[in-house]
Order: sequence, then C-alpha cells, then structure tokens
Amino acid sequence: MNAIRTTATALLASPLVRGLVAFGSAEAATRVVRLGALLIVARKVTPEIFGTAALALSLFELVRVLANAGIGQRLIIASKEELLALCNRAYRLFWAICAGVAVIQLAVAAAVYLVFGLSDAAALLAVLSLVYFAMPPGLVQIFLTMRDNRMATTARIAATQNMADSVLTVALVVAWPSAWALVLPKLLAAPVWTILARKSSAWRYDPALGVAPVRKFATFGPSILATEMLSAARLHADKLVVGALLGTEALGIYYFAFNAGLGITQSFVAACNLVAFPHLAKANADDTLTEFRRTFAAGFSMLAPVVIAQALLAPIYVPIVFGETWISATPYVVLLSLAALPLYAGSIVGAGYRVAGRPQDEAVLTGVATIAALAGLNFGATVSLQFACLGYVAGLAIVLVPAALASLAGRFTNPVLAPEGK
Repeated sequence: MNAIRTTATALLASPLVRGLVAFGSAEAATRVVRLGALLIVARKVTPEIFGTAALALSLFELVRVLANAGIGQRLIIASKEELLALCNRAYRLFWAICAGVAVIQLAVAAAVYLVFGLSDAAALLAVLSLVYFAMPPGLVQIFLTMRDNRMATTARIAATQNMADSVLTVALVVAWPSAWALVLPKLLAAPVWTILARKSSAWRYDPALGVAPVRKFATFGPSILATEMLSAARLHADKLVVGALLGTEALGIYYFAFNAGLGITQSFVAACNLVAFPHLAKANADDTLTEFRRTFAAGFSMLAPVVIAQALLAPIYVPIVFGETWISATPYVVLLSLAALPLYAGSIVGAGYRVAGRPQDEAVLTGVATIAALAGLNFGATVSLQFACLGYVAGLAIVLVPAALASLAGRFTNPVLAPEGK
C-alpha cells in the first residue's frame, strides 16, 4: 500500500501529469459550459443556420492555420543565450504573418461572394479577419509560458477564452438566432485571450536586447506550417466535402455531430500535444524514449475512458440533452467521437518528432493521415453521411495507430531521438 501511495504521489507531482490534469480540468469546465451552450443553440437554430456558420468557421480555421509558422515552437527549444533576441524577432514575425493572413482571409471572403454568391458566409469571414490583430500582442508571452512548463496558466487562459466564447454565443443566439450569433463570439472573445496572455509573462518587446536573424526560424517554420495546414485540412475541410457532396442540411447535421462528438475531446488532444512538447524537450537525451512512453500512456489513460463512455452513452444523452430534433445525429456522434483516439496517437508522435528536430517527418505523417481521412470521408459520402463518418475515422486510424505503435516500440519510425545540439 505504501508503495502504491508513493508511486501515485510521484506521478501526480510530475510536470507532465500536472500539465495534463490542468488541461483536463480546464477542458472539463469548458465542455460543461459548451454543452450547455450547445443545448440552447440546438433548440434555437436550424440545420441550415448551422450549415452557414460551419462554412464560414471552417474557412476561417483553414486560413488561420497560415499563422502557425513554427515561430513559437522555436522559442520553446531555444537556449537561454539566444532566447531574448529570438523573442524580439518572433514578435516582429508574428505581426507580419498575422497581417498577411488577414489579407488572405479577406481575399477568400471576396471569392466566396463573387464566385459562389454566398453573401452571408463571405461577410462572416470578412469580419473574422479582425481576429488576427488580437493575436500578436500575446503570442510571444504565451509560448514563453509554455516554455516554462506553466501549463496550468496556459490551460486557464484557453479555458477562459472558450467559456467567454460560449457565453457570448448563448447571449447572441437568444437575442438573434442566426449564423452571426454563432460566429461573432470568436471575434468578441479574442481580446480576452490577448489580455490574459500578456499577463502570463513579463516579457516585452525590446530591440535594444538584440534581434535574431530570420534564418534562425528557417528549420522549424516551413515544416510546422505544412503540418498545421495539413491538420487544418483534415479537421476542417471535411465540412466542405460533406457540404459539397451531401448538401447544406447534411452539413448542419454533420457539424452538430462533430461538435457534440469529436469536438468534446479534440481540445484535449491538442492540449496533450502542447503539454508533451515542452516536457519532452526538457528530458535528457537518454531518457527521451522512456518519457515518450510515459507521456503517451498518461494522456491515453485520461482520454480513452471519456471516449468510450461518450460513444456508449450517446444514444441516451443526445435526445435528452439536445432534443428530439437531433436524434438522427446520434450514430454520427458515436462514430466521430472515436476519431479522438487516432488523433491523440498522431498528436503525441508529432510532439516527439518536433523534439527530435525532425518536424519534416511530422509533416509527412500528417499529410498521409489527412489524405487517408479525407479520402475515406469522400468515398463514404457517396453512400451516406454515416459511411462518410466511418470513412473519416477509419482513414485516421489506418495511418496514425500503426505510427504510434511503431514509435512506442522504438522501431525505425521512432521519432524520439536526441535533438541536434542537445
């Protein structure tokens, strides 16, 4: 008994588990609020409204990924000697990149209106371009907070923003049931994140301390940008495929099922990657594989029971929580909830690749998984929406599960080799 108590105490004291618990607790609180919001929203809006909002938000997420150019990840693995100069350069790069992405999103909005005649979706997308100007003031600080392994702070900031988003969504939907009510909270909640992110670190831009050359970011930038773009395509282009092949109403049902199913665990999957990356980066080279295995097991032990319960209980809670209107979406909720497990496997393997200084291998793995998932979705959509969901999950599992098993076994695909210069 004393041995069990000692082991449990040591486990809970580790930065990894503390980080996972912090994100898990924040995610649980966020999901309670989001489920409450979704309960109200589902009873106020129609699948057609969901479809319009889904189109705008999916395009927004696809464009926003262009801002993820590996700059913050470079700060996390930087040495103390080069950190301040890198931060100053990163601050300038964040502003330049975010401004450029805002312009690209406005161009996409114009194309949506001029080519496809979707005025509502185009207007929503244009307004959301303002989000990019709330990001640069706090991005360096949030990555420095992650570098210091202060994951509880990072989790609290993300949870606060997400809760503000949900509360604003409910307020707007009650007063104005429309696609605007589902999209505008993304913009209105952005300053909340900015303020909290800036408070998380004492760092402030000071060019007198030096500005690193842009080439210092060259190794991570292209590969991580490619990975993020492929991940965004995998997680958001599916809505475009469903809308194109099955129509707006089917897209509204799919979007609801995605949020009620995979959406509940997707944020935790992303959080595991955020926690694992700085944790593995601080591990000794000789212990990296061991830490990789521990990290994978810790996150999986927290995620798997939630996914299993969610899938088994969906036929019970969907009609009770969301109303009879969404009973037909139950099988889609069940199928999409299962996608969290292969996505988790890919997320942790990707963190290992980044720590090993091999982000290009993560990009390749993500690309193959994206192609497989969207191909499965496209093939299944020719039969029915249910087969589309099944194809999406199967495509992810076929690629990401074997990659994770091989990495855990330490075989040739193992990502956790000692990073250069470590």
